[in-house]
Amino acid sequence: MHDHDPSERLASYADVLAGELPDTWTSSHLSADAKDDLAELADCIWDLDLVAASLAEHPLQQAAVLSRPDGAQLVLLDRHDERDGFLIAAVAPRALPDEAYHAVPEPNGIALAEDPFLSAEQIAGDLLARYDSALAQVRHNALGGIQPSQADRVVLTWQPDGSIATAPVDDRSGAVLMAHGFVQDPQSGIYRLSGDDTQAQARALREIGPRLNARGIGTALQHPAGRTAPTAAPASVPPVPAGPRTPANRSR
Repeated sequence: MHDHDPSERLASYADVLAGELPDTWTSSHLSADAKDDLAELADCIWDLDLVAASLAEHPLQQAAVLSRPDGAQLVLLDRHDERDGFLIAAVAPRALPDEAYHAVPEPNGIALAEDPFLSAEQIAGDLLARYDSALAQVRHNALGGIQPSQADRVVLTWQPDGSIATAPVDDRSGAVLMAHGFVQDPQSGIYRLSGDDTQAQARALREIGPRLNARGIGTALQHPAGRTAPTAAPASVPPVPAGPRTPANRSR
């Protein structure tokens, strides 16, 4: 932890930290040469407190990004005060719309000491808990008009662009959907089936119903007003009305 090269010191600390955090994390380093990446990262740092104040005076010159398979990310950056250690903050998902952040408190970052092992415990008991809670809220908000599915029922919702979206609750449903052309957004967890080929879309809808039923999972097709689904599409239960959506500016 006492390398003279600040870049090596940050990267080394991040590597150890990633190995000590709960679940699976990987680390990557952005040097001063990656100006565009650093600027994009700085714009996504989810903080209005300690880290935001530091960045206001000291723009990012380097950073280490810790990533989890579900899309969660933390950013480790240098401190610019008289104390040793680092700052760490959550990264807001890039793919979610601004309105998803309405009324969700920022999971503000924290200061870390030189010891990455103690820091991992501090992050797990504080920042990660707040970050996971905030992530769950914005991902739920991002569903918008997509009615959440249940363990025994997948709700499919027509989108304005002709695609179909759904948010299944477990991997059993997700595997069936992906096998029939649905693509999952890693940030929101939403599965979408393109409407570019309506015949292929209708065929996929015909086929997923029996496959899900074989696993004890029903399906429901939700229609926005004025939209008519292909006659081949299954709807095993009545459509569920979409919930309200409140637009707001993103605050992070």
